[in-house]
Amino acid sequence: MLDAMTTDVHSTADVRRLGVETTGIEIIDEAERTAEPRDLFWPWFAANVSVFGISYAAFVLGFGVSFWQAAVVSVVGIVVSFLLCGIIAIAGKRGSAPTMILSRAAFGVSGQKVPGVISWLTSIGWETFLAILAVLATGTIFERLGWAHGTTTKVIATVLVALLIVSASVAGYHIIMRMQSVLTWVTGIVTVLYIAMTIKDVHWSAVSALPSGSMQAAIGALVLVMTGFGLGWINIAADWSRYQRRDASGGAVVGWNTFGGAIAPVILVLYGLLLAGSDKKLADGIGGDPIGTLATLLPTWVLVPFLVAVILSLVSGAVLGIYSSGLTLLSLGVRIPRPSAALVDGVILTAGTIWVVFFAQSFIGPFQSFLITLGVPLAAWAGIMIADIALRRRDYADDELFDKQGRYGAWDWVSIVTMVVTSVLGWGLVINTFAKDASWNNWQGFLLGPLGLGGKNGNWAYANLGVLGALVFSFLITLVARRGIIRDQERERGFAEYRDAPEAPRAATERRTGVMTEEPANPATADGSE
Repeated sequence: MLDAMTTDVHSTADVRRLGVETTGIEIIDEAERTAEPRDLFWPWFAANVSVFGISYAAFVLGFGVSFWQAAVVSVVGIVVSFLLCGIIAIAGKRGSAPTMILSRAAFGVSGQKVPGVISWLTSIGWETFLAILAVLATGTIFERLGWAHGTTTKVIATVLVALLIVSASVAGYHIIMRMQSVLTWVTGIVTVLYIAMTIKDVHWSAVSALPSGSMQAAIGALVLVMTGFGLGWINIAADWSRYQRRDASGGAVVGWNTFGGAIAPVILVLYGLLLAGSDKKLADGIGGDPIGTLATLLPTWVLVPFLVAVILSLVSGAVLGIYSSGLTLLSLGVRIPRPSAALVDGVILTAGTIWVVFFAQSFIGPFQSFLITLGVPLAAWAGIMIADIALRRRDYADDELFDKQGRYGAWDWVSIVTMVVTSVLGWGLVINTFAKDASWNNWQGFLLGPLGLGGKNGNWAYANLGVLGALVFSFLITLVARRGIIRDQERERGFAEYRDAPEAPRAATERRTGVMTEEPANPATADGSE
């Protein structure tokens, strides 16, 4: 019986040989934690070095700001948002578990399901969005080449893109890390080539003539950049640091995470500002088909390698999303293997892509509305988690992240109420600027009038203060309200002492895998049961 049960428990070497990672939301064994901080560069860089980053420039300039204003808010927004991801990544090093499992320390073992649902929806949305971009780009480029570009082409593109994304995410962490290191070079080279071949389309006279916008418009552009880049990834940031050595430097984890995520978008958005600022028609076209519009600047002979590189870069980002959304699904209590969870999310991704590509009338409107709506509670969660990480001085009691009777409890009502209240307040300070395309969001902005900010038609309406407000207020409230709670949690014997105890290796193995060694173990936690 023991032999049969242990065949399901794979070492790192087994995983690398077989190709498919079987590890789900359970704690990573100490022996398997071999990654170093610099390894974080590859997945973050590969996921964000995409020509699509150039298209964000058009969205930023759409707020009516000048080139210099757009440049400042873009650099600040990108760097700060990925810096916040780096702070969340520290939790992965400390606890060697997925982000949403570590969130149980702040929200409780059952309470984590509240932000978990938001996280899952966000990841599903992002990965679907990237798949949609790949399909739309394929259709546009095929049209430029004079090839078939109708419904059949889009169907084939949809299937191929979905297969690429799902296959890699099902394979798991180790294959994804190897894949990202290769894609980094491929997509990076093609991106440099794109810049070299389109530099002739930059006209500084037109760029420098862009009029300055208001402070409110600049803040709105800043929020868009933060939600579109770092904050869009923040709910999965610890998923990629959970294989870090426990003695890895926290500062190095933050630094490599930030550098890997921010360096490419900073360069791409700044160059995009030059392109979009030079040609209003180009900027307008990006709203309907970002990648396809950018491809119109290229000569025909380079379109095929450009298309391949773009699809690979978008697939790279989507793989990170679907891998992590599968882990989040498990954290919500769905009891299926990790590869199956990724497959479930792949089916949803395919369905969402089909709906947008073949039935939706507008692309950028619903997307931006989606970003802001989920960006508010995600920012509230991030503020709580960042404060929680800042207050802790010791590693997590790993096994108690799966125990409702443990020190983290079932529900942390301070965190849950903080997230709900700051999210509601945040939604009251953002508006749906795409009322026609996303009428389901017209209820937002209900506090702009009562707070004297000019109502939904005033200048502050477009600043999207709710995202920053939710992030800052949830952080400050948690910093004060949960200081004593965290101190009490860390007074109990923590994981560091437990790990060094004589019985630790056997007991930890039993709790994580459910495999009985010498004595009956607690129920398995590896499948997400609580």
